[in-house]
Parts: sequence; structure tokens; C-alpha cells
Amino acid sequence: MEQPHDLTLDAPRTWERPVVSVPVLVALSLVGGRFPSFSTEANLYVFGAGGALIWLGLSNRVPRRPAPQRLSSGAVWWTLPVLVFGVFEGATFFSAAGEDFPTFSLLADPLLEDRLVRSAGWLVWLSAFWGLVRR
Repeated sequence: MEQPHDLTLDAPRTWERPVVSVPVLVALSLVGGRFPSFSTEANLYVFGAGGALIWLGLSNRVPRRPAPQRLSSGAVWWTLPVLVFGVFEGATFFSAAGEDFPTFSLLADPLLEDRLVRSAGWLVWLSAFWGLVRR
């Protein structure tokens, strides 16, 4: 005999719990930090990890967290620095200013030469992507 759906409790799958997902994200970021920036291996790893997360997000395999009903008025102000960053990065990239007026990515290259910093960047990227998958 089947129970009504509203009386059943959907328990989260084991791999969706933070005890499992956080170490998996850390392990994936340590592997990603091992590859040199913009190498073929790194690009393939980005496409593989991103593709897997997109597939998880589009499938119904991950339970969704409820989306916020309404953003606060202060959230709109966060679009301003993102917009300024995007315009600045795009203008310096398309004008090919080079070393005289470098882009933020060019300024970050010396930091990203260190594997630990690169792994930390991977962890931030994967955690943000995992948060989007759960929405």
C-alpha cells in the first residue's frame, strides 16, 4: 500500500549532504589546482566539471532549495560593482591596452601561479556553481 505523498518525508541522498559534498568539492579543487592556467588539461577539466554540474542542475537528481521570494533593496546595489567590473574588464580587453593598462585577469596571473591559490580559486568556483545547482 502506497502512502500519500504529503505524508512521506524525502530524505536527502547521502552524496548531497555537506559531510560528503564539501570533501568532494575540496578534492576536485585540489585536482584542478594541479593544472597550469589555460592549459589543455585545465580547459578540459573546466568543461568536464562544469558540464557535470550543469547536467546535475538541469536534471531532477538534486533537491532544490527554495528560492528567495524577494531580494532586499540592498541587493540591487551589488549590480553596480559587477557592472563596473564587467565594463572595465571588457574595455581593457577589447582595446588591447596590454601592460600599460592591464585587465584584472592579467593582474591575477602572478597569484594564480601558486597551486594553493589556484586550488582556492577552484574551490570558490565549484562552491558557487554547486550553490547554483541547488537552486
